[in-house]
Amino acid sequence: MNNSSPDSTPAPSAISQFFNFAVLETTLRTEILAGVTTFITMAYILVVNPGILSNAIFLQESGDLFGELVVATGISAAIATLIMGIVAKYPIALAPGMGLNAFFAFSVVLGLGIDWRVALAAVFLEGVLFIILTLTNLRAAIIKAVPDCLKRATAAGIGLFIAYIALSGNPDFGGAGIIVASEATTTTLGNLGRPETLMAIVGILITAAFVARRVKGALLWGILASALLGWLLGISPWPSGIVGLPIWPADLIGQAFVGMGQIATAGWANFLAILFVFLFVDLFDTIGTLSGIGVQAGYIAEDGTLPRANQALMADAVGTTAGAFLGTSTVTSYIESASGITEGGRSGFTAVVTAGCFLLSIFFIPLLSAIPGYATAAALVIVGVLMMGSVAGIRWSDPAESIPSFLTILLMPLTYSIAEGLAVGFIAYPLIKAFQGKAQEISWVVWVIAAIFVLRFVLMALEIA
Repeated sequence: MNNSSPDSTPAPSAISQFFNFAVLETTLRTEILAGVTTFITMAYILVVNPGILSNAIFLQESGDLFGELVVATGISAAIATLIMGIVAKYPIALAPGMGLNAFFAFSVVLGLGIDWRVALAAVFLEGVLFIILTLTNLRAAIIKAVPDCLKRATAAGIGLFIAYIALSGNPDFGGAGIIVASEATTTTLGNLGRPETLMAIVGILITAAFVARRVKGALLWGILASALLGWLLGISPWPSGIVGLPIWPADLIGQAFVGMGQIATAGWANFLAILFVFLFVDLFDTIGTLSGIGVQAGYIAEDGTLPRANQALMADAVGTTAGAFLGTSTVTSYIESASGITEGGRSGFTAVVTAGCFLLSIFFIPLLSAIPGYATAAALVIVGVLMMGSVAGIRWSDPAESIPSFLTILLMPLTYSIAEGLAVGFIAYPLIKAFQGKAQEISWVVWVIAAIFVLRFVLMALEIA
């Protein structure tokens, strides 16, 4: 005999109770599907991040620490995402950030000639500062003080910089080679007869088709399709295997602490400028991502605030600190988390599932390490396209916004440095505002930042002289 009443329901599990499934109107099945979807959408970072960082982080030659960097990428993403899911209880995934990894490799290590261990020290200290800013609420004052146009210009400039790096990769080492150096014109169109260059173009078309058709995980499938085509045509060697034991990052773990003892060799002016750029970009990238996802998922309160914002920012900060200790660049929140939310993910359990997927992914290093550079070019170009969308919010009719923003966007790829573009934008903005007779509208924080960048340029000029 069944004594249950018609409206009786099964007792909620410990997971559903902890993550408030009933209040959020979600289920375990939905959350698992959402978590896997988010992972598939951003899994390209497991290939792209080690690929970019391998240009700067190596022992004897570029790429010799690729396997260790894959593990560092996967574990740091898992740690930060797990904290986001359990502490902040948001379905948001984190991983080493695009743009910041390019800044680390090409601007800091290769551009300024700073040892990669010192660069990791800067990332570690940035994470510590982010923790302090979150605990003391100083982040609110900084966010409020910095002009919105410079935040948007920074995102767009990074997008162009990433795309430029992707298109100009050396085809002799498996890169795209679509843009190459030229004595006559500085840069020019590469040799379209090169197999790697043709494959990069085909890869861009394949990935663009996936994106246009709104295929979930379009960037990852584009990378895999391009790599598979390259393997089949004999342009690149087949992977030695698919699954293998992870390569423990013994050569990376703790190197940030080694770098702290070498900061003086990099020059304090350069180091502080690098530290500021890491902190600035990470801070506003995280705020922008949390705000965008918060609006989509309906988390934003009536007063415009995001509940548990401090916990979400803390996940980012701790992830960055842990990532630097493991040997990778800044960890930040990913807008790709929106894909999981679209699938119905509403609780932190979505992030827990994504974190688990990141941990499992480190067992596929043989497959990931065989993916050539031209196969990842398309993903970087599409990321650049998405980041360029931020320019829509800049008031181009106002010279005080348009000129600094344009200079920031233009100089990042042309100087091969996120820091230089950001510095010029920060200097130009308050000056042009002052020329308009609106100096009183500028926060003292902006003037201080601008003065720091001016001092840096002066010290650089003196060193050259």
